[in-house]
Amino acid sequence: MLVTMKEMLADAQKRHYALPAFDVSNYEMMRAVLDTCEEEHSPALLMGLGVDLEGKGMNLIASMIAEASKFYSVPICLHLDHATDLALIKQAAAAGFSSVMYDGSVLPFEQNAHNTAEVVRFAHGAGLTVEAELGHVGNAMVGNETDTKINEDPEDTLTDPADVVRFIDQTDVDALAIAIGTAHGVYKKTPTLRIDRLDEITAVCGRPLVLHGGSGTPDDQIKTAIDHGITKINIYSDVVAAMNNGLKSKLANIGNPATWPVFVFEEARANMKEVIRCKLRTFGSSNKA
Repeated sequence: MLVTMKEMLADAQKRHYALPAFDVSNYEMMRAVLDTCEEEHSPALLMGLGVDLEGKGMNLIASMIAEASKFYSVPICLHLDHATDLALIKQAAAAGFSSVMYDGSVLPFEQNAHNTAEVVRFAHGAGLTVEAELGHVGNAMVGNETDTKINEDPEDTLTDPADVVRFIDQTDVDALAIAIGTAHGVYKKTPTLRIDRLDEITAVCGRPLVLHGGSGTPDDQIKTAIDHGITKINIYSDVVAAMNNGLKSKLANIGNPATWPVFVFEEARANMKEVIRCKLRTFGSSNKA
């Protein structure tokens, strides 16, 4: 059953848990998330990201998840992650996404607010939930990179609580991704979340708060962030690593190059489900569907 992210986040706020939001790049990742959420009785928040949506990818992934939702009893949301222009957001709406993120975090405040407000006007008219980002969550090691790309001091890009009220007033955005010390990708050193900054933001913002860069962030810090107001946490690298390590292990021991994919993905599938189950239980979304 497909629902909007706004419905999911309202329940998470009310019942004090966080939704793990999983970027899914293919069928195997989608299946691992949906099967595990069903087993754990957790809402399922799936996201589409960047390179996976190029060409026909947008429509293929959206169609796959929309059709799959008919076979599960838990609520499912399809969210567009890190879109940087309105054209892509309109394409996602036409493809069947029920929620979108506009990321203007590298822009000056006024430009970010102006663009976000434009996205909100369109999206709300189409019945979509909108997430935006204020402050900037940088990258650690992502994609095909083998080293981190963070050049700025994270302190320089943290969300300023003084800007939050103005941003909400100017945009009417439904959820706000904030920068409190995480990064996208694989960390070279353990991050330290600025819970004091989170408290300052929570004090002035009644909208659901989102944490990007959840992969690799220690569970104790994640739980503390949830206790202090985070209601959605993005996860990608942990699941991708679980899949790739499973494939690497399996392929190294397969003698038949024509082995069927259902067997090739056995370890990868089990690894992903283990990671996903851990996130659902750590974030408190198990048994919340």
